[in-house]
Formats: sequence, structure tokens, C-alpha cells
Amino acid sequence: MATRLVQIHMKAADDEAVGRFWAQALGWGMSSEGPGVTNLEPEGFVYPSPTAVCIDVVHDPNPKTVKNRVHLDLATTSAAHQAGLVARLRSLGATPIDVGQGEVPWTVLADPEGNEFCVLEPREIYRDTGPVAAVVVDCADPRAMARFWDEAIDWTLHEVTDDHARLRSAKGVGPYLEFVRTPDVKTVKNRVHLDLRPYPGDEQAAEAARIRALGAVDVNIGQVDVPWTVFADPEGNEFCVLTPM
Repeated sequence: MATRLVQIHMKAADDEAVGRFWAQALGWGMSSEGPGVTNLEPEGFVYPSPTAVCIDVVHDPNPKTVKNRVHLDLATTSAAHQAGLVARLRSLGATPIDVGQGEVPWTVLADPEGNEFCVLEPREIYRDTGPVAAVVVDCADPRAMARFWDEAIDWTLHEVTDDHARLRSAKGVGPYLEFVRTPDVKTVKNRVHLDLRPYPGDEQAAEAARIRALGAVDVNIGQVDVPWTVFADPEGNEFCVLTPM
């Protein structure tokens, strides 16, 4: 049995507006599976594929109150590309923000509803990820998070230190999943979370049981009679195990 990261779930008061921003930011297509949900994926993409982690923007009237613990890092190929991308994103509605980053070579921005993200300086490791270099999760213990997530999904662990852990699809394509040590403590339900999906032929219940045995706990975030299972990882970050596909 195995599962894989297929998408991130992002809450928004106006899912269509936030979805439009991210579609334009990434050069992706935008569609909707139903009212209050805006789906984003690369043009011509055949879902699910490790070449990209898709984005579902889902309506939620509750306001954002704290810094997100999950954010996107965007890749660039040159200093000129980075500067041009930052300028284009600002023209789309992004705003510079200070999350305590100090003097760093990347630029920290927020989307139109305040969701933080970074435009990285060129880095060789992200040369082939596509527009999203990494999905980044704040945590207290990257080593412990790496142990859990390395077992929970079939991605390969590439690096782990006291301050940082990095995984990527075993096929060597698409963005990285990274865990970065931060002093911040989780206080509210995450507005951005990970969605996992088992492979065809696997059973969702069996996969949920396997992940539960690794240390995940069932949580109720208001879901009622849904086909997915909602968990929290060892540091309380919510994630969903969807039906196989």
C-alpha cells in the first residue's frame, strides 16, 4: 500500500478570485468541480501525476488570523526572472510582507487574501520542478516530521537535518515537500493543508489505518458525511486521505 501527495487545499473567502490569482501566477488552468471550489492544475495535465501538486481553493467565510503554516515557494531561473516574476505577481494583486525573514535573497509576498508565499532566487535544486519549487510546512521538529511523512507517502527523503527536511516524488519530478523548523506554535486550524490519494486498487480504509498506525490522529474540522478521511500529523497539521485514483 502507498499514497501520494496530489494537491493542496487552500481556504478563501472568494475562491474564484484567489483561484484566478494563482492560475495567472503559475500559468495554470482554472476550473470548478462545484460551487465554492476552484480547481487549478497545469494546462494539459492528466490528474493525478507527480509532475505537479495541484491546488483546490475552497470557499470558507472565516477570516485568516495567523501566518499560514503551509505555503508555496516559487522557482526562478535567473535574477532577471525573479525580479520580473515579483513585478508580475504584484501587478496581479500580491503584496510584500514581513514575516520576520530579515535580509534574505528571496522575496516574501502575500496573495490577495493574505496567504504567504516566497519567490525564490535561482537555485539549481529547483531547476526542473516547474513553477512551484516546494510546498513548505512550518514545524518544530523536521526530523520527526520527516520520519512520519517518509512513511506516510511514497516520496523519497532527500535531506534531513535539525532545521530542514526535504522529500520529492520517487519519480524525480515535480515540486519538493519541505519541513522547516520555526518557533511559531500552531494555534488554529490550517487554512492550507495537504491532500493525499491512494493508488488505484488500494483501499482507502486500509491506507487510513496504516497512516493512523504511523501516528496520525483522526480530527473533526466540521466535515460531515464526506468520502475522505481527515487526519492530523504528529504536530497537529490537518491533512486528508482521499479516495483512490
